[in-house]
Amino acid sequence: MNATEACIALNMLPTVGPVRLRKLLAVFHEPQQILTAKRSELRNVEGIGGEVADQISNWESTIDLPAELQRIRDFGATVITQQSPSYPPPLREIHAPPIVLYVWGELLDRDHHAIGVIGARRTTHYGTESAKKLAYQLAYAGLTVISGLARGIDTAAHQGALAAKGRTVAVIGSGLTKLYPPENAALAEKIRDGNGAIISEFSMDIQPDRQTFPMRNRIISGWSHGILVVEAGLNSGALITAAQALEQGRAVYAVPGHINAPSAMGSNRLIQQGAKLVMDASDILEDLEVLLPEAKPSRESAARPLPPLSEEEQRVFAAIEPTETSIDDIATRSELPSGIVSSTLLQLELKRLVKQLPGKYFVKLG
Repeated sequence: MNATEACIALNMLPTVGPVRLRKLLAVFHEPQQILTAKRSELRNVEGIGGEVADQISNWESTIDLPAELQRIRDFGATVITQQSPSYPPPLREIHAPPIVLYVWGELLDRDHHAIGVIGARRTTHYGTESAKKLAYQLAYAGLTVISGLARGIDTAAHQGALAAKGRTVAVIGSGLTKLYPPENAALAEKIRDGNGAIISEFSMDIQPDRQTFPMRNRIISGWSHGILVVEAGLNSGALITAAQALEQGRAVYAVPGHINAPSAMGSNRLIQQGAKLVMDASDILEDLEVLLPEAKPSRESAARPLPPLSEEEQRVFAAIEPTETSIDDIATRSELPSGIVSSTLLQLELKRLVKQLPGKYFVKLG
């Protein structure tokens, strides 16, 4: 048995959670040693009582690890632990980081820079379109959009990120074989097919319930640099996620809604309480400054690398001089139609590579 398999087994035991595992690892160092430890040794660990020690000692009669490993293989998923390079670094910092993450799809290093986009399941047209627009802009700018694959705002957020050909991660409140809601199966497959991943901390066949959703919310907030609440009523689960984000030291953003709309009362209240009002992705990008931060002058500092650019983006970017350049001059130098130049400049603005000045002049950033 390797360390990952041992973590899968420990994760399947009802009484062993992330906090207890941390205490056990402080004594036994390796997850395999926890499963082979004597009951008396387990009971000597702080916070491990008789019930937990009994369950760990008898783990082979409590769970069927070989069957779980077979389900993982058959489904085409992988499992990562906190020691895995692809485990999100921000998630390791929270109070109860998941013991394992089941991954259906692929995680990339760029997914460490993420923003959570959440909101109500029952939403308005305004809320849905706002979520799609903002997720599109954030994903296009290079941030990974994280949400929960739920109906309403979550679905719109994933769709917006996919439309931008960006990255998106769906953290679900069930096992991978019990995807919820079932009507989002096609969306989940689209995310899996090269655009991100479906993530769960629960073993493969766990059904969603009232406990699993709040548990998954801490992953969305803990993984993200900040949480954007697009539309949420006063009793929305999105407000719980926002509270968790604050506890984890993450930023909270909110989109203003109609003052008479019940679906916006919670998000409007967040703004009253100090959440940053968001009307455009630039409100978040400027605040976080995590995407391609400005290079600080130093003899040892190198020029910051450019993100992947299309041919048109490269031509427009190269046409901007070191000093401010008019849009007409950019069109002339790039030899592109003015309409394409305008849309391309907007894309470069979202990627934090250029800034527009009054009079349709542009300068490079960094």
